[in-house]
Amino acid sequence: MTNLAFAEVLTEKRRISAIDITRGLVMLIMALDHTRDFYHADAFLYNPTDLAKTTPIVFLTRFVTHFCAPTFVLLAGVSVRLSEERKTKKALSLFLLTRGLWLIFLEMTVIRFGLLFQFYYDMTIFQVIWALGISMVLLSAIIHFPFKVVLVMGILITFFHDLLHAISLQPGDPFVLAWSLIHQFNFLEILPGRFALTAYPFLPWFGIMILGYCMGEWYRQGHDPELRQKFLLRTGISAFVLFLILRYLNLYGDPAPWSQQSNAVYTLMSFINVTKYPVSLLYTLLTLGPVLILLSLLEKLNTRPLHPLAVVGRVPLFYYILHFFLIHGGAIVLYMIHTGKRLSEIDFHFNSSFGGIPPGYGYSLIWVYVAWATVVAILYPLCLWYYQYKSTHKQAWLSYL
Repeated sequence: MTNLAFAEVLTEKRRISAIDITRGLVMLIMALDHTRDFYHADAFLYNPTDLAKTTPIVFLTRFVTHFCAPTFVLLAGVSVRLSEERKTKKALSLFLLTRGLWLIFLEMTVIRFGLLFQFYYDMTIFQVIWALGISMVLLSAIIHFPFKVVLVMGILITFFHDLLHAISLQPGDPFVLAWSLIHQFNFLEILPGRFALTAYPFLPWFGIMILGYCMGEWYRQGHDPELRQKFLLRTGISAFVLFLILRYLNLYGDPAPWSQQSNAVYTLMSFINVTKYPVSLLYTLLTLGPVLILLSLLEKLNTRPLHPLAVVGRVPLFYYILHFFLIHGGAIVLYMIHTGKRLSEIDFHFNSSFGGIPPGYGYSLIWVYVAWATVVAILYPLCLWYYQYKSTHKQAWLSYL
């Protein structure tokens, strides 16, 4: 192999590895927040970002996980763009439609059960997989639009959807559920005794996916890697600087303004305490700015020591589904051991517990980190096995998991 050919192969590996490693890193961090939900004694006693009640370490434990969902959605958009190198527009559109509907089905069934361990359907939570799924369904249509039109659409949604906060529908309005699924975080009784939590209204996430799809143009084969790295670095720095300016001014981009607190640490916490439900412009700039910088730097480094992260990043949905069952199952087993209760004695109704764990029950934060490390250690060999299986088998269904 000539030096030029070797350089091209190395560049291609680093191009893809940077995406996989970044995705794997945020998947790893994501499990920390979900572990905290089930293991921390204070998990449902107060919001970990409530400055009147939280501590810096609890706040930071929650804050670092803010990077996960937007990175996951952005890189999903990048992957769609890269798929155009292997699929026709028509084939890709059909795949996005079917995969998007499949993700919504998984959210409402398998993932919901992993989160709540019950079939009462007294609570349905619209989380990130729902938002990802409906965004794919919509993207299946707009990939047929001219590229510049798609890019402008992504920019307009991401930068100006915060104006829609002025539209707030109340329970009883005939359109409240539809609007809540689109843009308004809400807790609704949709039927007697049946509730829905619209944690991830899809519109801002759709904007992020569109921008990821457009950013995928920088990752297509033949694109100058040095130019890509420069674009990523400059865009990431610009996004972070824009966050600093808009946040300091407190004029636009987040419905929760920051304020001076009793000391510098809490003032900083207030400054970075941006809104996730629904995701605000400032949340997007704060999280994705550093991620773009990381993507740029990873292509310049020897990432071989980070291979385990790449493995996880190549099987994200497999990891996502399994981690809920493992975290939740472990919490229930420990709860039964410590309380002496049998499984049949545990109340899994949402109005009395979160997946069988009552509010106030749990452990200190240090044990949350121990549980998180244990979960990750168990998940990695399972992800490695599935990645190797996918690499040696080409059945069509594997692209849906």
